[in-house]
Amino acid sequence: MAQPAISVEALQGLLAHSQPVTVLDIRRADERAEWSIPGSMHVDVYDALNANRPNALATLNLPTDRPVVTICGAGKTSLLAAEQLRARGFDAHSLTGGMKGWSLAWNQAEVALPGSKARVVQVRRTGKGCLSYLIGADRTAAVVDPALEPDVYLGLARQNGWTITHIFETHVHADHLSRGRVLAERSGATHHLPEQKRVVYPFAPIQDGQEIGIGPARLAALRTPGHTPESTCYLLDGQALFTGDTLFLAGVGRPDLEATPDEARRRAHLLYRSLWRLLALPAQTIVLPGHASEPIAFDGVALAGPLAQVKAQVALLHMPEERFVESILARIPATPPNHQRIVEFNEAGLLPQGDLTDWEAGANRCAIA
Repeated sequence: MAQPAISVEALQGLLAHSQPVTVLDIRRADERAEWSIPGSMHVDVYDALNANRPNALATLNLPTDRPVVTICGAGKTSLLAAEQLRARGFDAHSLTGGMKGWSLAWNQAEVALPGSKARVVQVRRTGKGCLSYLIGADRTAAVVDPALEPDVYLGLARQNGWTITHIFETHVHADHLSRGRVLAERSGATHHLPEQKRVVYPFAPIQDGQEIGIGPARLAALRTPGHTPESTCYLLDGQALFTGDTLFLAGVGRPDLEATPDEARRRAHLLYRSLWRLLALPAQTIVLPGHASEPIAFDGVALAGPLAQVKAQVALLHMPEERFVESILARIPATPPNHQRIVEFNEAGLLPQGDLTDWEAGANRCAIA
């Protein structure tokens, strides 16, 4: 790497192929606490670099046998860090766009489903925590909750000899811009959303209990209101459950977005009942959530777990209804940035002009543990 800057795609490629690289995060500690790159080192020299201190990194010990990629919020201060390190003889490069640009980085992992008629690829937006899924059976494929550019899903499908024929959304998202409509237009696939009156563009409504074939596999809809009124999970051949923002591996969905306090309380009651509907499924059912609460490593290990394990890990699932509701409402996290405008775009089926990372940067905040 001879250039002083490196693209998100290039760094993603290095990490995906386990190439030796030191990722050096130079942001303030509180900014790193919000979201970071898996495996990165941290040194809080952001203010020192912006104060033009020439020796801000002089005492830092780094491996000399690999390139260094410096990271900041938007890719400007990290250029100063790379310049100082290059002056010391390091092969140093600044990540173009910084963590804002990294929000579109992704990796993948295959979900183990022995004996299934379908294969499932978990597509992980590591820089945002969004999890989407490509389900393939014979030569047919479906996508659940697309959160990345259409070329990602079209490319993965092509690599596996699949044609995308269906796109499923678990709900109207508030933390990221859905790529479902544009992916449907690019692929010719049918775009399915839970039946509701929020979305104003044409879509194929999914009702509770409805089943749709993906080649020889079957995907069944389970209406699970709570996170949003229309939230729906999808059960693949009775084996794998795509839970969206209803149930996570270590928490449950928040009921308050786009809701008044009274509506949030009502939704919390609905969420409790929806979760118990899911807990009635076989204990070995594999839970495949819509988000992760931590940066997702380039390790090829799917973020998934059997329902019994999830139930054991999530203390909220062991509470009676009233205590569950009070606990949920007392633990509401900060709202996702730009969530109201993101909801408006998703309801209209539109993407804003310009750089989408301006709308989506930062961690997701949809889970309550």
